[in-house]
Amino acid sequence: MKNKRFNLFLIAVVAIVALWSLWPTWHDYTLTKQIESYRSSQDSLRYALSHREEIENARKKSLKLGLDLKGGMHLVMEVDQVDLFEQKAWNKDAKFFSIMTAVREKAAKSDARVIDLLVSEFGNENVRLSRYFYDIRNTDREIIVKLEKESDDALNRAKEIVRNRIDQYGVAEPVITTQGTRKIIIELPGVSDEGRVRNLLKGTAKLEFKLLRDPEALVRTLDRINTYLVKSGTALNDTASVAKATPAAAGASTSGKPLYDLIGVTENGSAYTSERTRDFVSALLRRSDIQAQLPQDTELVLSAKSDHGKAGEKLYSVYLVRKTPELTGGVITEAKATFGSQGVQPEVMMTMNSEGTSKWARITGANIGKRIAIVLDGAVYSAPVVQSKIPGGNSVINGIESLEEAKDLEIVLKAGALPAPVRIIEERTVGPSLGADYIRAGMLSLSWSFIAVSVFMLVYYRKAGIAADIALVLNILIVLSVLAGFSASLSLPGIAGIVLTIGMAVDANVLIYERIREELDAGKGLVSAIELGYDRAFSSILDSHVTTLFAAFLLYTYGIGPIQGFALTLMIGTSASLFTSIVVTKEIFSFLLSRNVMSEKSFG
Repeated sequence: MKNKRFNLFLIAVVAIVALWSLWPTWHDYTLTKQIESYRSSQDSLRYALSHREEIENARKKSLKLGLDLKGGMHLVMEVDQVDLFEQKAWNKDAKFFSIMTAVREKAAKSDARVIDLLVSEFGNENVRLSRYFYDIRNTDREIIVKLEKESDDALNRAKEIVRNRIDQYGVAEPVITTQGTRKIIIELPGVSDEGRVRNLLKGTAKLEFKLLRDPEALVRTLDRINTYLVKSGTALNDTASVAKATPAAAGASTSGKPLYDLIGVTENGSAYTSERTRDFVSALLRRSDIQAQLPQDTELVLSAKSDHGKAGEKLYSVYLVRKTPELTGGVITEAKATFGSQGVQPEVMMTMNSEGTSKWARITGANIGKRIAIVLDGAVYSAPVVQSKIPGGNSVINGIESLEEAKDLEIVLKAGALPAPVRIIEERTVGPSLGADYIRAGMLSLSWSFIAVSVFMLVYYRKAGIAADIALVLNILIVLSVLAGFSASLSLPGIAGIVLTIGMAVDANVLIYERIREELDAGKGLVSAIELGYDRAFSSILDSHVTTLFAAFLLYTYGIGPIQGFALTLMIGTSASLFTSIVVTKEIFSFLLSRNVMSEKSFG
């Protein structure tokens, strides 16, 4: 009797919790329909504003839809581990860069681990890893272990930084997983501004504060590069295919001066290139032979934003900066997008930690009157003149076009810099209309499977079929309520998992009912036959459900994306099926027997 009361109490609790967990989903649906019912957009907006908190709470707690149902972005990003290993190396020379170029080419054509490609290439060149990595006394095996740890840490850090950026951007229920040793799989349901998300994720957020060299040094460097190009006979083949930049303001002829066909120099020693030649100039300045012409510990970088020249042409400044940064973004503790003092130009204000504050005070105090470039991901955002010593550890990034861009910069600076560059190697966008079609198709398949199974059970098992159908309804409610309660997403493969669950749940009832029939045929009484039927079918049902749970767990552990969605609903549904087929249907039979409304014919 006590066991029966407990079972009834358990069923009631499960049913109430399931309905309570799904109530926000129903409430969200009714509120959405209410808003859509207004013919006037003003009326719908007025209703949404007056019920804003109610709508937001319902939407927050409702059952989430996956990418394939709601629409959004699917991205596969790859961490550039070749760049990571280049950062970790020291004593780099032409031989090292030659090896790394070969590794990069092989990595682009293969999914093999970059560390394995690196070791193989060093072996082919008969060069020890300790020549460039860590301590010269380390063995290759020791260095490989250290590089493997660096590789794993970089992937995990990149994943967490990407997650932080997405969380601050405000995407509901993103799915972020790793695949292999260098790939990150990202699913962002409901995203509409793909370009903004793409830029947000790709930016390394490597922030550096670098001193500018004086204009005379810049002009001398450009002259040296131009002379090298002329003497070496290096042909800038792309020069003919791009429009010339604005002619040099200093009056110098561009005849015989290939570099100055691309870069103009003003009378005050500033340099610039046009929007049409910017990409070519950027690639040219990265060439190793061009970098060899630069003064020691310097580099040429372009501005991130353009200024308008004559006739509205966009011009990008060219800066000569110290290669070694005075300070890096690791000292930034807070970043906030705001407007400048005049309330017009967006900017990002940054606050530094105690170490950064003391260094920044020393740097600014020692360089009054000089310019310090704020470089983010290899592009100069601003290069202000230091007016006085800054003791408070504050700095500003300006030269930003919109507040939205400023907010994105705030996000990437708060989340931190990626340990290595990442690039998008695969991108898919699912539109909301396609998601709606998938929802209709999924719900149609779910409805037809439920109707077909329910009708079969009613026709074949009569009154016993009613108990199976009630258990089936509760099974589906439990699956959906668990997904909603734990903020998991329902995807199209998840619907397939629910359909499979319906089949499994009925299969357990069929096993029990056939056992009961066998006992009735053997001359047992109805009550005894039901007890024996449940007892003798239990081991078979338990075995089948446990093996299914184990298979679903492996799918969830080693699968990605859609496979995990299928495995998750299958695990929940299988557990719910075990409960409903063993406990729920038996208590329904006990209730019907107590009312004397069951007979041997109730099982068909």
